[in-house]
Amino acid sequence: MEFTHIFGELFIGYFLLLLLTKVLGKTQITQITTFDFVSVLVLGELVGNAMYDAETGIKEIIYSILVWGGLIYITEFITQKFRKSRQLLEGKPSIIINKGKIDFNELKKNHLDINQLQHLLRAKDVFSITECAFAILETDGTISVLKKSAFVNPTKQDMNLPLDIISLPISIIQDGEIIKENLPRVGWNEDQLIQELKKQNVQSHKDILYAEWREGSPLFIQSYKMN
Repeated sequence: MEFTHIFGELFIGYFLLLLLTKVLGKTQITQITTFDFVSVLVLGELVGNAMYDAETGIKEIIYSILVWGGLIYITEFITQKFRKSRQLLEGKPSIIINKGKIDFNELKKNHLDINQLQHLLRAKDVFSITECAFAILETDGTISVLKKSAFVNPTKQDMNLPLDIISLPISIIQDGEIIKENLPRVGWNEDQLIQELKKQNVQSHKDILYAEWREGSPLFIQSYKMN
């Protein structure tokens, strides 16, 4: 009965957490703030601790997750509707480098040291603080950087070069399997895809690890065997 009880709690908790993440949105993962981090930890603890508590049943797990999820949902709703509440509940970005100068007070306020700042800058391909004009520490802990003009790569527009067409690449084959739902997006059917493969001396799509279509470019094909 103990194993059945644990299985039931895990099963119910799994689907409730899955449902809750769908309702709350992707920001719980992709743009996690301090509040989001705490809320996710608590959700995990509610299920984890209840698993090994004999006095806690499925009803208590459902109730706890729904109440905590409801509180998070209300908080997210408030921050969306009332702009002034965002600073209190989510925090605000901090300018830690301003006009090329490190703002020590902002570093101290955000509990950052120089080594941590350098690490964040390197993640943005800035290997010297002298290259940076502005750096903003976002609420999710990432950093946004604006380089000084002398260190910004020139664009095609700057060099008066013709601009290429920007298109989204579309996966056509993955792991030897045709992604049929993507074929209409490129205006192909399976027969047309096979013909394109034969043009590149590929006899079967099952030999392909990955194939990608992009407008204005030939079909990119990567077989299982590296040539």
